[in-house]
Amino acid sequence: MTMATGIVAVGLDLAGVAWATRVLLAVTAALWAVMAVTFASRLRGGREQRRSQGREPVSLTTVAGSGVLGVGLLLFRHETAAEALLALMAAASLLLLLPQVVRHLRRRLPGAAYLVTVSTQSLVVLASTLAKQVPARWLLWPAGVLLALGLALYLFVLGRFDFAQVRDGAGDHWVLAGALSISALACAKLAAAAGTPAPRPLEALTLAILAAALAWYVLLACAEVVRPRTRYDGRRWSTVFPLGMTATAAMTAGTVSGLHWLDVLGRVLLWPALAGWAVVAAGAVRHAVASRPSA
Repeated sequence: MTMATGIVAVGLDLAGVAWATRVLLAVTAALWAVMAVTFASRLRGGREQRRSQGREPVSLTTVAGSGVLGVGLLLFRHETAAEALLALMAAASLLLLLPQVVRHLRRRLPGAAYLVTVSTQSLVVLASTLAKQVPARWLLWPAGVLLALGLALYLFVLGRFDFAQVRDGAGDHWVLAGALSISALACAKLAAAAGTPAPRPLEALTLAILAAALAWYVLLACAEVVRPRTRYDGRRWSTVFPLGMTATAAMTAGTVSGLHWLDVLGRVLLWPALAGWAVVAAGAVRHAVASRPSA
């Protein structure tokens, strides 16, 4: 919920809808606080419980959600808070969560396994945005290394992904596209932070990754039409995140590359992302109300 809400807010900012950006970023901050408290409470559990939960890809949503919030904070010049989040994310992901998750990945993986890439590239996006805004150019080299790591992890998971999820998945199968979209965004942010004009190799890599993300986007959308999955499932937030991320990546890539049509495409794709957010949020509220025990 934090990831999906935050990236839709960032996309709305790129589209120039300031009031909606502020509203959704406030919601994102509240959701992040709940996420942080939940994560901290799990750390107080037994050692075996912590180890078991730390092996699950879903644990990496704490990293990715923090990255999205950090980028949102930078929209309003809260650099110190964003720097603190980046340090927290790097420590949690690279030292604690990511090695455990990767080590325990098996065959026939669900879409949530692509969070190994999403969490890694969220570090790149936040670091690159900070590198340009603060500025702090020393962040560019570690960000470049993490960009390459995130792409390698994507290929690693792709070789073990259960492609039947495209037909039967409950929502998180969309991270197949979202992981590439955030990789394209990370590459575009790194290119923008590296200087003007953007380095040609990074610009070309951005467009290549974005093209692959868009191809998956179309395939997954067609699969949803052929086999509709209309019942509410909490994993549908993992559908909203790629929708918003693809729109944001397209708008950012369009700015970096100078291709105006990509910016237009991103603005068009922002509408299904916003609609998806509203539908899933309404479903979440209905589900929460229906799940309440009767008096």
